[in-house]
Amino acid sequence: MHPKLRYVHPAPDWNSALPLGNGRLGAMVYGGIHTETLRLNEESVWYGGPQPPRTPFGARHHLEELRKLIRAGQHGDAESLVRQRFLATPKSARHYEPLGTCTIDFEHGPGRSGPGGPQNMVKEYTRDLDLAKAEAVVQYTIDGITVRREAIVTNADNVIAIRITAASEITFNVSLTRMSDVEWEVNEFLDSIEVLDKRIVLHATPGGKNSNSLCLAAGARADSSGSVEVVGRELKVRAKEALVVLAAQTEYRHVNVQEASLADIDAAFKYTTTELWKRHVEDWTKIYGRMSIQLYPDDAHLATDHRLTTHRDPGLASLYFAYARYLLLSCSRPSPKALPATLQGIWNPSFQPPWGSKYTININLQMNYWNANTSNLSECEIPFFDLLERLAVNGQRTATEVWGCRGWCAHHNTDIFADTETQDRWMPATLWPLGGAWLCTHIREHYCFNGDKRFLARMVPVLQGCVRFLLDFLVSDASGQYLVTNPSLSPENTFRHSESGETGVFCEGSTMDMEIVRQVFSDYLFAAAEFQAEAFSTSTIEEVKAAIQRLQPITISPEHGTIQEWGLSDYEETELGHRHVSHLYALHPGSAITPISTPGLAEAARRTLLRRIEHGGGHTGWSRAWLINLWARLRQPEQCGLNIEALLRDSTLPNMLDTHPPFQIDGNFGGAGGILECLVQSHEVIAVEGRPAVRVIRLLPSCPEDWQRGEVKGLKCRGGFELSFKWDAGVICEPVIVQSKLANELVLFFHRVGPDAEDMGTQVSVPARVGEHFVYKDGLSDT
Repeated sequence: MHPKLRYVHPAPDWNSALPLGNGRLGAMVYGGIHTETLRLNEESVWYGGPQPPRTPFGARHHLEELRKLIRAGQHGDAESLVRQRFLATPKSARHYEPLGTCTIDFEHGPGRSGPGGPQNMVKEYTRDLDLAKAEAVVQYTIDGITVRREAIVTNADNVIAIRITAASEITFNVSLTRMSDVEWEVNEFLDSIEVLDKRIVLHATPGGKNSNSLCLAAGARADSSGSVEVVGRELKVRAKEALVVLAAQTEYRHVNVQEASLADIDAAFKYTTTELWKRHVEDWTKIYGRMSIQLYPDDAHLATDHRLTTHRDPGLASLYFAYARYLLLSCSRPSPKALPATLQGIWNPSFQPPWGSKYTININLQMNYWNANTSNLSECEIPFFDLLERLAVNGQRTATEVWGCRGWCAHHNTDIFADTETQDRWMPATLWPLGGAWLCTHIREHYCFNGDKRFLARMVPVLQGCVRFLLDFLVSDASGQYLVTNPSLSPENTFRHSESGETGVFCEGSTMDMEIVRQVFSDYLFAAAEFQAEAFSTSTIEEVKAAIQRLQPITISPEHGTIQEWGLSDYEETELGHRHVSHLYALHPGSAITPISTPGLAEAARRTLLRRIEHGGGHTGWSRAWLINLWARLRQPEQCGLNIEALLRDSTLPNMLDTHPPFQIDGNFGGAGGILECLVQSHEVIAVEGRPAVRVIRLLPSCPEDWQRGEVKGLKCRGGFELSFKWDAGVICEPVIVQSKLANELVLFFHRVGPDAEDMGTQVSVPARVGEHFVYKDGLSDT
């Protein structure tokens, strides 16, 4: 059964349109009856070119003064100094822009009006997005003529293709433009449109110095009895079957963007339409088809928007997960000069997008890849690491001039050009140089799933530069006992000082900061051990070993029993239901807190979550997604179920994209990661004296009670394992199939769904052999 999004009406707006993408090109397909609209994106269309360093030269000379003000609790003075000496000009990195719009106007049916046209002449309208084939399909009957449109964005041939068929000849017009999504904005943001040899060619240069110029082109092909002619700057097509192909390139990859775009169209037209579709589906399914989750009952026959609003069956959660895998593969695929997914993936309709549709690196870009490895899409994370390498180069100047440190750093936002300077002028977020360090924690995580030493060796210079920055940035706290970050903040949150009553954002050693530093140091020592310290500095290794022993620990509030957010200072939060839960980083995405290894901290984390939720936490889509992951790590299936329900009910648009509001794609990826954490967890290890640590894999550790029956295929686990299993009536069925990729040892825990979920059921411990399948029955292992 193919997972599909289903609708019985055209999309009235962008929030109902359906996304397609091949990693580089993106399209939102509306499915109108008289007018088909495709809102288009290309990943390298950004406003302006690379900017020169923006943070004032010599900011580092004021660092000691800033640290003293923070230690003295003079928060207003500290913020005043930051405004004067540490903030960048211009204040913003570059922002992402739309590519353009393709419109296909059909000359059928009378009295066209509104976004979808009149409904009285239309029968049997359906609109689907087939996730297994990456194809959007619209079909309807009008004036007795059945019309079918199929759209793909093919990676195999690097174009957007629309196949149009009808029971008898129809006429339609194809046009291109580049206009704002704001309805009263009538300007076309382009340089020119012309028709060359029956190809529409649009040129545009996004504003700003040294901008990436772009070319968007369209061509059409009719069947043997049909025709394609030029009318003004449009293509007029008459046919029973026709193919429309769109292509686009920018100067980010090509010197002659028109030549490259037209070459893509010509190459696609060398294939029959059937061949083009076949090549696309084969390319897509060989990656997308590796893994799946299915939950029952599944009312897949119902319209998706109806399921979201009134009928949230368990199958809807597995559709949400399948959709997130679809979105990740559609907006983040490895290729020359590939870019990672932005705040909106590659689907941005606005020339003034929310938060610039940039890469926000104090949670959002990281969350985009939380489910990449577990859902068997590890290669989709490669564009993330490509950007990280460029940040490590640019961030050297930032580390030196702003902080007087070795190595490199990046703040809370970046762009296509890997900008590392301070971003915005918002005090709770701007001056936070650990964004790059958080990105570096993905290096070991990626390696743990596939054991690729070539990848790890490639990232060693990045990791070493980050470590050197952190070693220099850390200072002794007032007592001299601990090492802390200063200045430090807890991203986007604000506190009230208990003594002065003054509000502030800067502290020494926020809990998130210290746990990120601890993890980066641990990851560095792990990488050094993997290579027997080859290519690693012995002195740096010793520095890290000494520093990690002095890092400030996580502290529990004596008043509330919660984890303190601002390190050793038990400040009062000004917003108790804040969307960020940064101080629980060690629970997820980190793994230092677990119910087994640190029960006291796990209980404090549980109380922290309850306090957040009681005061309205989780009110943004991505924040709710983070809560799901946190509850899953605490093995609280009831809370997982409640928060998944809230995500689907309150933070999911009709087209199943996540809403902050407005749309942000990180909630889709984070939510999918949380669904996986409910079903399988592999972040724990058992330390055995004198032997390598053994990976622990838990099956159904936090499965909500109404997910009584389901199936998982091809799920990836840390340690190089791939799992497939079923469960029914809340109990795991035999056999559980595990394939070992790296010959590591593992321990399996079988949990149950329902009131006795804490009963661990069967426990299996076996040495694995690389490349072999193991089938587990009654605690025994058979190959």
